[in-house]
Amino acid sequence: MNELDQDPCPCRPLLDRLGDRWSALLLVTLQQGPAHYGDLHRRIGDISRKILTEKLRSLERDGLITRTVLGGPVLRVRYELSPLGRSLARPLDAIRDWIDQHQPAVEANRLAYDTHHAAPGVTELRRRAATALVSTTA
Repeated sequence: MNELDQDPCPCRPLLDRLGDRWSALLLVTLQQGPAHYGDLHRRIGDISRKILTEKLRSLERDGLITRTVLGGPVLRVRYELSPLGRSLARPLDAIRDWIDQHQPAVEANRLAYDTHHAAPGVTELRRRAATALVSTTA
C-alpha cells in the first residue's frame, strides 16, 4: 500500500462506525442502562436481528460496549456501555439536543430544496429532448 492508497483521515473508521445507521442509536439506547439482546431489538424496532448482531459485535470490538453471558436455565446476553462508551454520552447528547433544536429548520430547507430542484419526470425529459431535436434540425 502506498501513501495515495491510505485514507488521509485516520479517524475515518471510527467516524464511519459512529455515523452509521444503527451504532449511535444503540449507544443512545444503552445510555438508559444495560439491556438484553431481545430488549434492544424491541426498543430499536426496525433493525434486523442480523444487523443488530453485527453492530453489537462491532461496538464490542471497538470497546464501546461490553457483552456479558448470564447463566441459568436459559442463557441470556446483556449489553452495556463500557467506560469508553459512556465517555460518548455528552457528545451524543449534544447531537441529540442539536437535532431537537434544528430539525424543523432542516425539514423546511429540505422541502424548499426539493420544491426548487424537483427532478423532471420521464415525460418532461422526453419533451425537452424532442424540443432540443427540433431546434437543432430547424
